[in-house]
Amino acid sequence: MYKLSPSDFAYLWEDCKHCYYQKVKFGIALPSMPMPGVFSAINTRIQGNLLWKNLKSLSSDLPDGEVIRQEGFVESIVIPGTNVFIKGKYDLLVKNPDGTHTLVDLKISQPGEDKIEKYKTQLAAYKFALENPKEGPSLKTTKLGLLIFYPDTISLVNEIISLSFPHTWLEVPTNDEDFLKFIKSVEELLAGPLPPVSTTCKWCLYRKYFLPKETPANEPF
Repeated sequence: MYKLSPSDFAYLWEDCKHCYYQKVKFGIALPSMPMPGVFSAINTRIQGNLLWKNLKSLSSDLPDGEVIRQEGFVESIVIPGTNVFIKGKYDLLVKNPDGTHTLVDLKISQPGEDKIEKYKTQLAAYKFALENPKEGPSLKTTKLGLLIFYPDTISLVNEIISLSFPHTWLEVPTNDEDFLKFIKSVEELLAGPLPPVSTTCKWCLYRKYFLPKETPANEPF
């Protein structure tokens, strides 16, 4: 039984199937640099200021609904017909006026329509976990979206520097059938042999050129 992390879909899965396979099957995670503290601080403060507020208090162009959870952990049942399940942490959960929910992923990044395609599978995975939890009630999730902030102008008033972060809202289409097809493709990869080393992945190149030559051939990498 394999745990799939939604956050891996946008980067690791797309960047290198060899490294993805090793992480999921063998627990060999890539080294990672921690997010600079300033970005974590900005992210946490934005989320915290939205909790228990209607999204429209930020802007009239956002969906109508109250933010009821911040940085929530989810774990799904085993996805039917597979041997995998979803486990991870989403950013914001919004309760809609009709009792359904909107899942929001907050990004501090340059906005662009390409972000919809990049993050749609990650959000779909959280949606599945919310609607099919291992424990607790199912939360019907009808809308997915990216709330993107990117710094714009700086002002100095009374010896305090203020940086403005205009927002961009990108709604992400939902398609449960496409998500299940994607999961099947992930499962098929994991059921097969270790994918070949990538010629573009920096970690594959590092292992190839800098690992000791006596590394046993039967090691995962």
